[in-house]
Amino acid sequence: MDGVTKRAAPARDARTYPYDFHLSSIDGAHFPYRVWRSIFQELLVPERKELLWYGDPQGEPGLREQIARYAHQFRGVRCTKDQVIVGSDPHVLLALLAKLLREHTDHIAVENPGYLLCPATFRQQGYEVTPVSLEEDGIHIGELYDSAARIVCVSPSHQFPRGMIMPIAKRLQLLEWTRRTNGFIIEDDIDGELRYYGRPIPSLQGLIPESDVIYLGGFAQVLAPAVGIHYMILPPSLLGAYQLMEYYTLFEQSAPRWNQHALQLFMERGHLERHVRRMRTLYRNKHDCLISAIRRHFGESADITGTDAGFHMLMRFESPHSDQELVRQAREAGIRLASAAFTWLRPPAESRTEFFLGFGGIPIDRIDEGIRRLSEVWLED
Repeated sequence: MDGVTKRAAPARDARTYPYDFHLSSIDGAHFPYRVWRSIFQELLVPERKELLWYGDPQGEPGLREQIARYAHQFRGVRCTKDQVIVGSDPHVLLALLAKLLREHTDHIAVENPGYLLCPATFRQQGYEVTPVSLEEDGIHIGELYDSAARIVCVSPSHQFPRGMIMPIAKRLQLLEWTRRTNGFIIEDDIDGELRYYGRPIPSLQGLIPESDVIYLGGFAQVLAPAVGIHYMILPPSLLGAYQLMEYYTLFEQSAPRWNQHALQLFMERGHLERHVRRMRTLYRNKHDCLISAIRRHFGESADITGTDAGFHMLMRFESPHSDQELVRQAREAGIRLASAAFTWLRPPAESRTEFFLGFGGIPIDRIDEGIRRLSEVWLED
């Protein structure tokens, strides 16, 4: 025996690609290393030995105060620090939320296509999951009513993966749905700060005070996944139940306490706001470069959707080959990209060959060459 245990599922691709269009990579070259090193040096001293111990299970109060201010400033969220729950990962927060909402219902509706973390997490907690199709302006409200679900998870400011923005009229229809069904909305707004064109789109949560909207945000994309801090903002109607669950479950913080205090100082001193504005400009330049490259090298052979925000766009490319074969061809040419097929809980009747092209992590001077090589591989047939 060679001592290697066979995996039950494929491992993540850890290879390095010359042209890496990973759908959610950040630009690590512009991370504020010096500032973070200075903050950690300030915290990692015997005088701060209390940080070695357990903290508030809900998250450090100072960080929660900063998150409440930040979410209001950048996303129009209305909350106090007492509504903010800090966690290391969206899955941790969603698992808590699934337990919390179980006394109300065991049925959730989700966007189709959409981000699979939410439906997978709720299904693991025993929920029935109903996929609801999308219209041009977001989730199909009629189908949502027909589903009889009392929870819905949506990404209204930049739908994943299709990228549409839900207009105010439909947002108000969703909020009316919560009133009529006594339901809850989970608003996934992980990359809401990263909008490049048009007016900023405020959160759904902030439209009506004390509405039953659970807001999800985090710092994986505006800073780095390694920071390990996400957050959930609960409506007042769920706070008491959360506090009882926290008390009787005896769980502790999942996000490292040092990281929480470092992020708190980073925010208090204005570094995060400056970093977000700087990165928004950098990513906008990459975004524009990628669109230009696709149009230059693919012409009318490809359609682009999901632009103007986030870290990726969708490219639709008609081909006699399967999406798996096209991905394989690209990788053999040193190009990483991913098919969007995995985002469908209920596949469409019409097959689509659509691909994520991420621009966050790839150096801007490699974007045009990478797309040129991709066109040579895919168009040669």
